[in-house]
Amino acid sequence: MNSCQPMQAGNRVLVIKLGALGDVVLASAHIRCIVEAYPDARVTLLTTPGCSELLQGQSGLEVVAFRRRGFAEMWRVLTWLRRSRFAVVFDLQGSLRSRIMTRVSGACRRIGREPGFAYTHALPAGGDRKHAFDELNDLLASQGIDVAAPQAWLAIPEDANNRMDAWLDHHDLQTAKLVLMHAGSSHRWPSKRWETAHYAGLAQDLERRGYKVIWIGGEEDKDINRQLAGYAGIDATGQFSFIRLAALGRRACFAVVNDSAPMHLLAASGIPVYAFFGPTDWERSHASGQAQHVLHNAVDCSPCYRRMCPPERSHACLSGITPAMVIDRLERDGRL
Repeated sequence: MNSCQPMQAGNRVLVIKLGALGDVVLASAHIRCIVEAYPDARVTLLTTPGCSELLQGQSGLEVVAFRRRGFAEMWRVLTWLRRSRFAVVFDLQGSLRSRIMTRVSGACRRIGREPGFAYTHALPAGGDRKHAFDELNDLLASQGIDVAAPQAWLAIPEDANNRMDAWLDHHDLQTAKLVLMHAGSSHRWPSKRWETAHYAGLAQDLERRGYKVIWIGGEEDKDINRQLAGYAGIDATGQFSFIRLAALGRRACFAVVNDSAPMHLLAASGIPVYAFFGPTDWERSHASGQAQHVLHNAVDCSPCYRRMCPPERSHACLSGITPAMVIDRLERDGRL
């Protein structure tokens, strides 16, 4: 057990963020603020393997990956936590698993997003519902730490940039005006998807205007991307790691996506990311710094948080947004 002494040079600080890719990207700016607040400490991030590459190599930060399945893995991490003797733990996740980890760490200062058995310091209960980015800023401010600006903390390695340039060369796209599109979503959230026919129509219109569309996504997006590439654009399903996709984002003019992990990752590239929102609350879920680029049709049933839209609603929250409306928005914003 750590003795509750003031922070000293060489003390260890732990940040726990086990969430999905988009959640980790969104929290990356706050992680950087914590690193900067403890310049003499050794700061460690505990995250999942799929997200670890995004923050590997960041100055001042050690990244440890935790595979979230299996008793043996959980026991390994809990043992590591006890042995590491952290002085401070920031639980940016707030799940039962992360609370147990925080408590088992034995750190004298254990900081969480809401009161609970795991924490010595937490935000007050029953506060206003906020965007996750703002909530994490409140947590930093409560500890006297400068709050984060809405820009992710991602350093693109030279190798990722070189491999991205080679891919663009191979497809003769180095001088093209690129638009990235993600027409898929998690298989658990089909209601987040804008109509496939609408995506096809938008892509054809953009390519007529001299842009080149690249369809991005993972294995679960392969069928929809293959179909859409038959109308316009290049099917790049599964061709980029997370960090290479961020590198590609920096070479694009803008992106058009559903509410999904690529939305957050491309926002971290610093480009405008136009994102469709229907079943979820855009005010609480939009990518950081991208509120002005939300595409939303205000109907009385949105947000409903249903993973499948009832047939009688005809997916009005998203189907009511037409390709012509998106083109008009892009023109008004000076993107076209």
